[in-house]
Amino acid sequence: MKKLAILLLALSPLLGLAQDKTEPVTVAQMLTDHNYIFSAETALPQQGRMQQLTSEFDLTVTPDTIISYLPYFGRAFVAPVNPGEGGIKFTSVDFTYKEVKKKKKRWEITIEPRDAGSVQQLFLTVFDNGTASLRVNDRNRQSISFNGRVVAGPPRAKKGF
Repeated sequence: MKKLAILLLALSPLLGLAQDKTEPVTVAQMLTDHNYIFSAETALPQQGRMQQLTSEFDLTVTPDTIISYLPYFGRAFVAPVNPGEGGIKFTSVDFTYKEVKKKKKRWEITIEPRDAGSVQQLFLTVFDNGTASLRVNDRNRQSISFNGRVVAGPPRAKKGF
């Protein structure tokens, strides 16, 4: 009986892992509403090794705004004038957004910001369990990819009385 109690205590942290997935209906609804946050967990530069991200870096998508707060690891062809401008940080209100539902329960989203400096395109692939991959193409730097999760975005203000 004592061994059974120890075994149950040892396995109890694993019980919550199966509940960490985002429901497929929720993912589809977030994507069609254009209201979600891509939370980056790892960065994959073209050169070098994968970087585990310990801070919260994300890409917030709403119907009228894209906010990027992502790190950058890799080769830059043009150095920023201000060292505080490193990373992929911008807010865009002028962008194109294309969403295509693919086979195997995934969506491919292409975002092209027109007012985000040197960032040309963002390619986001989202799976129905909430996992996602983001690739950022930049005019002045090598492209970089991120792996992470898509979660519900900020609640929108309701109009009316």
